[in-house]
Formats: sequence, structure tokens, C-alpha cells
Amino acid sequence: MVRVEPIQIGSVTVIGVEVKLPKTTLLAVTTERGYIMCGALDVGLLNDKLKDRNIIAGRAVGVKTLTELLEAPLESVTHEADALGIHPGMTGKDAILMMV
Repeated sequence: MVRVEPIQIGSVTVIGVEVKLPKTTLLAVTTERGYIMCGALDVGLLNDKLKDRNIIAGRAVGVKTLTELLEAPLESVTHEADALGIHPGMTGKDAILMMV
């Protein structure tokens, strides 16, 4: 099952995506500039093999809901996210607000 929902963060609306798969759930919250995602995100791949795309993204691990994804500290971020001031340890919500 795939669920897409608007998420209000202050005056900003972003999009939450939840994909239920066997034995796992993929979670993402996206803006027009970038996104955060659950532990399935391969930040190394984005930084290395897809570096020409300049993807702004962050990864949080151990999250099971979109709310947890927004509240959790980011475990890793892409080089492009880092250049915007988005760093590991900041919450997903704070990172998303910097991507708007």
C-alpha cells in the first residue's frame, strides 16, 4: 500500500510518503528542493555515483512513522544538504524547513 499525505509544519506544507512493503515500510518527506528518508536511503550512492545530480537529502534510521521521521535526528546527509547547513544530528523537521 502507498499513502501520500500533506504534512503541515508551521506555515509550510510538505509531502509525506509511506510505502508498505513485506517486512518493511519506506518513509519519505519531500519538498521541491530535497527530502528526508528512512534508513533505506543510500546517502553514499547519492554522494558518489549520483553526485552530478546534486541531491539534497538526509537519512534517519530506526523510524517507523512519518512523525518519527520528522522528530528523529538525521544519521547522515548528502554533500549538497551539508552545503545548505543541514547536518547529522539535526531533526528531520529542522532539515525539511531548511529545504523549503
